[in-house]
Amino acid sequence: MACSSASAALLSSTNPRNSSYISPKSSSNLSQTLSFSNSSSINFRSKSLRSNLPARASTTRHSGFVVKAGLPLVGNVAPDFEAEAVFDQEFIKVKLSDYIGKKYVILFFYPLDFTFVCPTEITAFSDRHAEFDKINTEILGVSVDSVFSHLAWVQTDRKSGGLGDLNYPLVSDVTKSISKAFNVLIEDQGIALRGLFIIDKEGVIQHSTINNLAIGRSVDETLRTLQALQFVQENPDEVCPAGWKPGEKSMKPDPKLSKEYFAAV
Repeated sequence: MACSSASAALLSSTNPRNSSYISPKSSSNLSQTLSFSNSSSINFRSKSLRSNLPARASTTRHSGFVVKAGLPLVGNVAPDFEAEAVFDQEFIKVKLSDYIGKKYVILFFYPLDFTFVCPTEITAFSDRHAEFDKINTEILGVSVDSVFSHLAWVQTDRKSGGLGDLNYPLVSDVTKSISKAFNVLIEDQGIALRGLFIIDKEGVIQHSTINNLAIGRSVDETLRTLQALQFVQENPDEVCPAGWKPGEKSMKPDPKLSKEYFAAV
């Protein structure tokens, strides 16, 4: 069900690094040579999150393990990156700053290809891609796997644990630099936590969530939060209360005017 230590056996038997059938539509622009070695066993059991706050660090322990994560990035310009990705079974280049002034971006990280919780999230976002596209938003998935691994996973049928064709790119972060820049990298395992970031058209991170490895994310809540963000940016004199959805009553951020909202509910 969740990404677990059993993934080591799965990766050794189905990992596309051992595959020889990969043949993208076009790979002429892929100027890299990768050599693969047998991957070591990776422990996917949940580790607790630790935030390194400058004044007072908090530590949550679970089964003797601690994961360290960086400071929140909300309110800051998203770290830019340019990386190879797989889209429509082709190798492409993706540069985050290319979306500035054009689109909102849902950027989400997941631990590894050919695992368990990950495909449920990736395909769920793909199946709902039209809803995000309708409100001028692109989705980008990121993991530390190579583009060859991404391609093989896309070429695998969903009923066999694969992804099938996706409606958005899967970005390759083999250097782990993107995961590190967004403070979601688990250093000792070399994989990313389930971080999700909503980036506005100015390139500013307006929302982030980080789940531990065993916990999948909600497309519904991501879409709702995005809609709330767009509403308050279009209506700067209003704010969205808990659980707000389009069409529902918003609130004035004023001691007197806010009473109108509270009186109505």
